[in-house]
Amino acid sequence: MSEIAVIDAREREQSAESPQQVKRAEIFKEFSFEAAHRLPNVPEGHKCARLHGHSYRVEIRVEGEVGMESGWVVDFADLSAAFKPLHARLDHYYLNEIPGLENPTSEVLAKWIWDRLETTLPGLKEVVVRETCTSGCSYRGGRAE
Repeated sequence: MSEIAVIDAREREQSAESPQQVKRAEIFKEFSFEAAHRLPNVPEGHKCARLHGHSYRVEIRVEGEVGMESGWVVDFADLSAAFKPLHARLDHYYLNEIPGLENPTSEVLAKWIWDRLETTLPGLKEVVVRETCTSGCSYRGGRAE
């Protein structure tokens, strides 16, 4: 076999595996909603004890095997569909009135979202909630890392 034929055979083997065939990946999708809240458990006089609102940003991260045929971990449309009922429940609502969000800190909200997505999104890895451009919480299901 000629040297060129050996190189061609190696290139064919490599192209069958890389870079198009990724084994595992982590994907994410971002969502936003507007909501009001107050924090009932802060010290007297704390600014967050007063009713106020945020333009929340939520990032949902899923990790898993990349499908051989699809080339993806999960369809981004599946992430949107999973978050849609949560968006409908949160957007333009007073969070304190939603069961489980009586003390709606970023930490409590991230866990609340996780608990509702965990069964519908296999491979759920992380939920990030941002209250402001500079403040937020990352929740990974309570697992020790």
